[in-house]
Amino acid sequence: MARDLNEPFEIGGVAIPNRVTLAPLAGIGNWFFRLQARRFGAGLLTSEMISSHAIKYGNEKTCTEMLRIHPDEHPIAIQLFGEDPDAMEAAAEVVAATGADMIDLNMGCPVPKVCKTGAGAALLRDHDRAVAVAAAAARGSGLPVTVKIRPGQKPGERDGVTLAKRLQDDAGVAGIGFHPRHASQAHKGIPDYDLAREVVEALDIPVTISGGLRDVETIKHVFDYTGAAAVMLARGVMGNPWLFSEVLGTRDEPPTAQEVVEELDWTMDSAVEHIGADRAGRYLRKFYPWYIERLSGGKELQDAMQRAEGVEAAREIFHSHALAHAI
Repeated sequence: MARDLNEPFEIGGVAIPNRVTLAPLAGIGNWFFRLQARRFGAGLLTSEMISSHAIKYGNEKTCTEMLRIHPDEHPIAIQLFGEDPDAMEAAAEVVAATGADMIDLNMGCPVPKVCKTGAGAALLRDHDRAVAVAAAAARGSGLPVTVKIRPGQKPGERDGVTLAKRLQDDAGVAGIGFHPRHASQAHKGIPDYDLAREVVEALDIPVTISGGLRDVETIKHVFDYTGAAAVMLARGVMGNPWLFSEVLGTRDEPPTAQEVVEELDWTMDSAVEHIGADRAGRYLRKFYPWYIERLSGGKELQDAMQRAEGVEAAREIFHSHALAHAI
């Protein structure tokens, strides 16, 4: 019998209404991107990764923009990264004061500038430090702490599997997010769902699986096959928040062109509210290709929107394309 993604569950005592969650997405997962996921049904939201050092030392952008939580986001986890237990404890205390429901720690990021500091995927080989960092986050915040990890830094390594058990037993973390690709693979290659299943079976805490989850059939298969507590959607929902609704069974058809236009409009308006029209015009350039693709827009439309001088100019170009193609 297939398991039910709509079934509520808990992580560290935090009630989560279903088992389809939003992954942390660096440079993307701000409050309005997360709120979009919630509007379409995501049960738990996680922020983009945020530096514990930047929080500890009061970086203005970090503390005013990246730690912003919308009232409708709960339950929400703020993801932190860092290698220093003292900095993590101080940052976690600040995060708790923002109203976050839990803290997630990134111990799987493969980006060199993160790893060279000893954070991210570097912690997959430094288990004592990883445990100390996780314990510090719990101590500083008083919140449930989860950790997102990978199997190891290179194919064949199993450091992350061993670390998951230590994080449960020695640091008392409330859950594990497992991306079954090695750090050297980043987001390429076939995820090892057999290994994910092994991790699920080895732990007594909820394990959430991410990686390669871009369509309803795959998501449901991985959820059933691995026995995971939940699934975590990432790149598959960039410009496609409807995937949450499709997986949860609240819709069974792809979005209409009108819905795509309205969703990009909502995203544009939210970006302007978040960082102002000038910065939003530049920031949204990473969002436009997702929606253009959904309307089968070509290189000419992509180029026009990337060159647009501001949000309203880009909006006019997008609307004109949609009208020309019988929206």
